[in-house]
Amino acid sequence: MKHKNILFIFSISFLVILFDQLTKYIISHTFALSESITLIKNLLEITYIRNTGAGFGIFRGANIILIFTSLIIIGIILFYFDKILKEKPSHIPLALILGGAVGNLIDRLFLGHVIDFIYIRFWPAFNVADSCISIGAVWLIIYYWKK
Repeated sequence: MKHKNILFIFSISFLVILFDQLTKYIISHTFALSESITLIKNLLEITYIRNTGAGFGIFRGANIILIFTSLIIIGIILFYFDKILKEKPSHIPLALILGGAVGNLIDRLFLGHVIDFIYIRFWPAFNVADSCISIGAVWLIIYYWKK
């Protein structure tokens, strides 16, 4: 049973990384930097952006700090992995966070920035990894709050 849970968590994380990197590759090889297409007028666009910071434009140019932050998050998840395996409801959200953290880490290490492309008019641009991290974090907050 333990091996199935490990495989389940790492499979979800792998799929997040794969989808994240694939979408970023498609955007960066299809769009010119800052190019946009509107999906829903005045609401949703696909825009190719290179982000050297974190969400909301904070830590702009602080790639090294953000790399270490990602490594710490990944390290904490792996350090507590045995405890995570015992709490089945936390498997999916932690797998989403792990996959998202690795997806953005790959960008930071190999590109020096993160590729963002989903732009909702009232929110900063983001990507698949960011979405998975956010969904996983909210899911965990709700889970532990109810618990």
